[in-house]
Amino acid sequence: MTRPGVTERGTLDKAAAENFPVAPFFLPKAWRTDLMAVYGFARLVDDIGDGDLAPGGADARLLGVRPEGAGDRLVMLDAFEADLHRVFDSTPSHPLLRRLQPTVRRRSLTPEPFLGLIAANRQDQLVTRYETYDDLLAYCEQSANPVGRLVLAVTGTSTPERIRRSDAICTALQIVEHLQDVAEDLGRDRIYLPAEDMKRFHVQESDLATKTAGASVRALVAYEAQRARDLLNEGAPLVGSVHGRLKLLLAGFVAGGRAAIHAIAAAEYDVLPGPPKPGKLQLLREVGVTLRGKG
Repeated sequence: MTRPGVTERGTLDKAAAENFPVAPFFLPKAWRTDLMAVYGFARLVDDIGDGDLAPGGADARLLGVRPEGAGDRLVMLDAFEADLHRVFDSTPSHPLLRRLQPTVRRRSLTPEPFLGLIAANRQDQLVTRYETYDDLLAYCEQSANPVGRLVLAVTGTSTPERIRRSDAICTALQIVEHLQDVAEDLGRDRIYLPAEDMKRFHVQESDLATKTAGASVRALVAYEAQRARDLLNEGAPLVGSVHGRLKLLLAGFVAGGRAAIHAIAAAEYDVLPGPPKPGKLQLLREVGVTLRGKG
């Protein structure tokens, strides 16, 4: 494989900032290569949806978008989706999609999970509030669950039960990320805390714009964190259903979520000053707990 260019490298380097290891060193090289290809796709589509692309318009040019359309996220997502289809039937233009193509062929991946991630980012441009928890879960079905399904597909371990457990884990990780990023999301005019829960805890949108969280916001965050914890516990038996290095990888996913929830709790559920992040020791502790089938 050729060395990543600047456009690819800037996207792939973001793997280090994730709550959980994306393609850790202990995995077989072929798995690492394919998981990083999948990560590159997922990271880039998120960057398009969030308006976080590198300056200069290189991604727009690669996708054939005229300069006047480069700032339109829906236009960019449409162009990215068109290039994704080329992964399956011709030759894509964007280097991260060219990087993905051998993975798709090796692992017989289908377009559906990739299209789900694009649909979720398209939804982010059109829907900025969620009335109910079920509405949020439906969003996570597209924004998070495809990633876990792709991990199972890349490693050749997909079964209906494993997919169900994986979906629970991925939804939990998405909720945790939303809790960490309440202030950042509000800055993008997005709120992923269900409106019905905000009403239940007497939280107004203005309460989320303060420098520190009041008691009502903390109670709401604690409530949503418990929901995420329950989902992680529901999904955790996935770890025990596989063996070897894949077991350690999946334990890392679950442990990353549990450690992040621990960090949120340690901050007394005040997520407004910035995202509470777990330390490496806490993450390692949670990996051990998860591998022992506890939690």
